Amino acid sequence: MVRSSNESQVEGFLPRRPPSGTDNFGNLFRDPTLAGQQLVAEELARRGFADLRPALLSVAQHIGPDGTRITELAERAWLSKATVVHAVDELERLGYVTREPDPTDRRAKLVALTPRGREAEQVGREAIADMRHAWAQLIGNDEMDVLEAALRRLRAALWPESQYETGHDQNPS
Repeated sequence: MVRSSNESQVEGFLPRRPPSGTDNFGNLFRDPTLAGQQLVAEELARRGFADLRPALLSVAQHIGPDGTRITELAERAWLSKATVVHAVDELERLGYVTREPDPTDRRAKLVALTPRGREAEQVGREAIADMRHAWAQLIGNDEMDVLEAALRRLRAALWPESQYETGHDQNPS
């Protein structure tokens, strides 16, 4: 069978692991999320960021554009402060982040992306856009648009006072 370029692109974004459990509401969110995280990590590795292991990505994905405190990273990632400190130490050693003084509190530090960290973030965003396009090929563009619109409405309803505007790629988390 000769594959079109669209079929090849879709194939590159299919999950590498089977879904877990049943198709209950929670699993319907979890399984595509885990598949997406794995696919993004693989694309990062392919594009020169193999040292960004999933454990580090689970913290790094929560760093805001102006930097984020360790305590907030721990809350966002659902990890202990000690675990996040260890991950940030590693991210700093690898050149993805720096610790900078928090301008609002001299005692606190912000974890901020370095140019290498911003480059990895851009690659991750590109991988997510490619994945969205490939998955839309599976269910149809109209269905993907409906799904994305419904998820945006759900996010706005759950976090009505969110600092992030509705729109594509406003926040990496």
